Parts: sequence; C-alpha cells; structure tokens
Amino acid sequence: MKRTLWLNAALVFLVLAVTVGLAAAQEWKPNKPIRLIVPWGAGGSTDQAVRSITGDLEDALGQKVVVVNQPGGGGAIGTKSVLDSPCDGYTWASGAVKDLGTYIITGVLNTKVQDWHVYLNSGNATVVSVNPNVPIKDFKEFLELMKKDPKKLSVAVAGVPSAGHSAVEAIKLANGGDYKLVSYDGGNPAVISTVSGETMATTQLLSEQIEMIRAKKLRPLAALTPDDLAIEGYGAVPSATKWLPKVAADPVYFGIWIPKCAPKEVVETMNRVWKEKIAKSKALKNFADMRGQIVAPYSGEEAMKKAMPTIVNAAWGLYDGGKAKVKPDEVGMPRP
Repeated sequence: MKRTLWLNAALVFLVLAVTVGLAAAQEWKPNKPIRLIVPWGAGGSTDQAVRSITGDLEDALGQKVVVVNQPGGGGAIGTKSVLDSPCDGYTWASGAVKDLGTYIITGVLNTKVQDWHVYLNSGNATVVSVNPNVPIKDFKEFLELMKKDPKKLSVAVAGVPSAGHSAVEAIKLANGGDYKLVSYDGGNPAVISTVSGETMATTQLLSEQIEMIRAKKLRPLAALTPDDLAIEGYGAVPSATKWLPKVAADPVYFGIWIPKCAPKEVVETMNRVWKEKIAKSKALKNFADMRGQIVAPYSGEEAMKKAMPTIVNAAWGLYDGGKAKVKPDEVGMPRP
C-alpha cells in the first residue's frame, strides 16, 4: 500500500515537473531589443498599423521593439533584410499580407506567405480619390477616362505590388482601358502627390487618405469594399461594385511576419501574446477607429484563412495585368 502511494506521489511529481518544464520552455523572454522592419516609408499605412501595437508588444515581452523604416522595391528590400538576418526571433518583418504573398509572383523576392508565421492586426480598404480640382465628377467618369484618354489619368500608388497598385489593376481588369502609373516609396508620398496636384488620382488605403478626405483636400469617388464605406467626419463613399460588380473588393490586412525558422519558444510566446494582449488592445481599437480600419487580430491558421483570398486575387491581378514573372498556379494559387 505504501509502495503504491509512493509511486503515485512520484508520478504526480514527475507530471508536474514536466508540465512546468514545458511551460518554461515555451516562454520566451527576449534579452535584447527586437528589430521590426517596416518596408515602407514613415507615415504610411504599414508604419501606422505597426506602431499602434508596439507599446502592447513591449509590455507583454518586457523588451523594447525598435521600428526601422526600410523602404524600396515595393516592400521587398526591407523584407529581404529580415530573411538575411539571423533567424533568432529578434528581427521581424511587417506590411500588407497581400504584398508578402505576391513577392514571388513579381519575381522581386523568392519567398511565399507559407514561409512565415503571420500575425494580422488590422484590415484596411482602398479608396479611389482625386484632387478636388480634377474635372472628374464621379467614379463613372473616372472609368470612362480610363478608356478614352488613359495617358491623361495619372494614378499615384506606393509601388508595385502595393495595395494601391493592386486596387487600380483590379479596376483596370474589370473595366478595361488603362492609366498612367506613378509610383512612390510609400503610401504617404503617393497621397500627397495627389493632394498637391502632381497626380490626378490615388488608389491608396483609406488610413493614408482619411485626414486629407476629412480636410476636403481629396475627393473620394469609390471604395473597393463589398458595401458602401462610411467615413467618420466625411460621410458615405459608394462601393466600386455598383459600377463594376466583378471587381475584387477584398480588405487589405496588415500585420507582423516572423520567419518560419525562428525558435519554437519565440513563436509560441507570440501566439499567446497575440491572443491575450493584441486581441484586447485598446491602442489598436483606437487606431482603427481613428483611421477607418477593421480590428483583425488573427494569427496561425485563422490568419492564413483571412489572408489567402486577397493574396490570390492580387496575384492573378498582377498576372492578368502583365506584371507577373511567375504564374500564380505554378506556386499553389489556382485562379479563383
């Protein structure tokens, strides 16, 4: 009897020891600052979305998160610098997941979304806006100009394959015609170019345009959303689907990416932080409310499920627009 009790007690102790040991192994306590690369210029949607949660990440991890803007190559240069860094969990990438999933399509970077652990924090809409002095009354006239005089229609975007570029390419695919592409290193300079009159229009993200729309320095014509878009401080913007029923109108999801080769304890800790801290972040909610975004704190398989439709649509949009070096179905993206 005593032997049985002793064996049971020993077994309980062993189970507790293993459980505690596993919990300790899964907990990552960074001992130096984490470098978070934003592959676009300061002030753009990626930069804003990332900075909205760095405080929560620092609180949860007990370590400084240093945001580094490294623009160029349509986001590829900054993302490549993460791939080239030691895979120790101390260097992260960020951006729009659509861009991450289409670098391989444009040939600028040999990586796929499946090579990363994806942590989404917000969703954003793209909006077609023009300088208020441009003689385009509504989205119908914008579409007509694409067909009648495409060289006149200059559209500012944050490079290829930015959200703005994917948006205007989706419009071109659904409508026909063409436009004059004017590319910048980031959404903020692209929007400013339209405000200043350097370009006629921009198709960048709402978060990059919203203050200029509220200030009436941009006039929104249509939103690439399934339904009309309500902008606080401005009013309703009609959905582009009213004119183009088949246009791709997916939200653009933003977040942080950690290479799959990162240590297991880093990934497990981030999974926990995302569910327990980021999903309940007041800073993220305030940012989303202020910038007209959707709170979307997804990770793991759920994040991939949210991300893939916008990635696949963007990939085929690039291919159909003649800007792809790799056919999407050759890398596991069948045409939707």
